Amino acid sequence: MKKRQLGTSNLHISEISLGCMSLPPNPAEAEEVIHAAIDAGINYFDTADLYNKGENEKVVGTALKQHRHNIYLASKVGNRWEEGKEGWGWDTSANYINKAVRDSLQRLQTDYLDLYQLHGGTTEDNWEEITDTFESLKKEGLIREYGISSIRPNVFMPFLQNSDAISNMMQFNIFDERASEFFDLIQQTGASVVTRGSIAKGLLTNEWRTRLKPFMSYDEAAANDVLQKIEQQFGDVHAAALAFNLQYPTVASTVIGARTLTQLKQNLDAYEKAQSLQNISEIDKWTKTDRYTEHR
Repeated sequence: MKKRQLGTSNLHISEISLGCMSLPPNPAEAEEVIHAAIDAGINYFDTADLYNKGENEKVVGTALKQHRHNIYLASKVGNRWEEGKEGWGWDTSANYINKAVRDSLQRLQTDYLDLYQLHGGTTEDNWEEITDTFESLKKEGLIREYGISSIRPNVFMPFLQNSDAISNMMQFNIFDERASEFFDLIQQTGASVVTRGSIAKGLLTNEWRTRLKPFMSYDEAAANDVLQKIEQQFGDVHAAALAFNLQYPTVASTVIGARTLTQLKQNLDAYEKAQSLQNISEIDKWTKTDRYTEHR
């Protein structure tokens, strides 16, 4: 598995990373998937405190405990919930972030995070306080680096430009290319992009015919047209989807989800095939040049 530098940091993460949100809640089953991912060369694991309200972090922490110093572990903060209450709120205060990171570390059974990401953000947030808090956590040794997970340009660009954040996690795939408008600008700040939603909820796989449905600005007919052309040109839609994301130097890793060993293997097989695909940028001839219309 090839690795890429995450921003300007010393973290060199696998081109394919595991998004832990989709792991099975059963610890033994989740451990199987995580250990198989490690065996395949995946070294970057992404979770969040919000996923199953902390339970996902517990499962991930148990599975990674024996491998902690061989992998990179990322989590997120900002969504605040209370036990026994429905839903959650948004809190980026220094007090809350300081508490939340310690709670995450306890659940993950580790004493540091390699990357701590703000799980969203608004223009009304106190960004100076957020940045100062992340910087203080770095000095304490509780986190190595920090970043953001946002698809709002008027949120992520000022944050990246005015801090030492090294990453932005963004939805990006063949059917949602909106983020690419900002790739060069993000790279100029010294940050990388980690892509999520890379196979468009399973639409960009070799089972696309049984999963065909509208996605983003594509109706079913338009999606069908693009997928047929990809299959005809490249032979493997899943592999083409991963290669499409990884063609961009700004992209450090593309996150895949896997609930089962079979799903993990499908992603890993697609990644191997992606290595030999040529002229992947031709896909842009068949797709739309969509742009973010809000939060600019």
